[in-house]
Amino acid sequence: MKFSAKQVLCFALVLLFFASFADAQSRHSAKSIVDSEGAILSVVATRTNESKEPIKPENLYLYENDIEQKIKNLSFDPSPSKIVVLVDNSQTVRADIDALKKATMEFAYEIFEGDQLFVIGYDEKAEIIQEWSDDAKKIETSTATFRKQGNPYLFDALSSTVSEILMPLMPGTRKTAVILISDGLDRGSKAPFDKILGQLQNQNITVYALQIPDRTGGAYRRNQPKAPEVIKQLTEGTGGKSFPIEEAQTAAKFIADEMRKSRYLLSYQPTNTSSYDARRLFVIADEGIAVRTKKAQPPNVK
Repeated sequence: MKFSAKQVLCFALVLLFFASFADAQSRHSAKSIVDSEGAILSVVATRTNESKEPIKPENLYLYENDIEQKIKNLSFDPSPSKIVVLVDNSQTVRADIDALKKATMEFAYEIFEGDQLFVIGYDEKAEIIQEWSDDAKKIETSTATFRKQGNPYLFDALSSTVSEILMPLMPGTRKTAVILISDGLDRGSKAPFDKILGQLQNQNITVYALQIPDRTGGAYRRNQPKAPEVIKQLTEGTGGKSFPIEEAQTAAKFIADEMRKSRYLLSYQPTNTSSYDARRLFVIADEGIAVRTKKAQPPNVK
């Protein structure tokens, strides 16, 4: 059977119409699912007094761009942690290899049952030192490959960590963190700092840091924050904390305890805000409760 050119054209237009309609329906359905779930935050909340009462949604107050948001749910998250230890082993970092090994091993000793570590060393490329493991002896053996060479491509290493190591775990694994052992210096990455911070915030990945003394002496960095400011923005911007590398043992115990005992999932439906713009976040709690979360929700558009 043969068709005229006019018939073929009409048939193609009909197919295009139905394809467009189906695509619009699909996108509408996907949007509805996201809208119904709302937004989810990883929150650290602890009692600072002797009260044993559980922390409830009504104890917290969340603001987006200074507009109070209604908290739908707050649930304690007892699940195991997936923690990436990201170690600067570039040539001029002000810590010797033994100090880098010792700091890494403190976390291997402190993690809880079910928690796992993934160790990465970076200079001008990120290199896997140890894949997911909770075996301290195995991790200790793997740290023998630490070295000091090249420049610190910190932002590229963080980008690879998020996209290649942590995102494949999601959405099933929500309790993720990066332990950054670094002074915050980046010298040569292609990935911009603001994009990396946005990726971490978007995926609710908390950054903690063991801060190495600044090798730059506070020198100005073109198109990016100074090294110490990088550490501050990465940790505070994602709801984490920083510690001097000399306090590695204390830091490891604090972080392991916090990840297991004080992490909550907070859900809310954003109102009177635009998901196409970055939104500042601010959370406070009733007296006797300390609370932290990330400082911003990145825009939904890429």
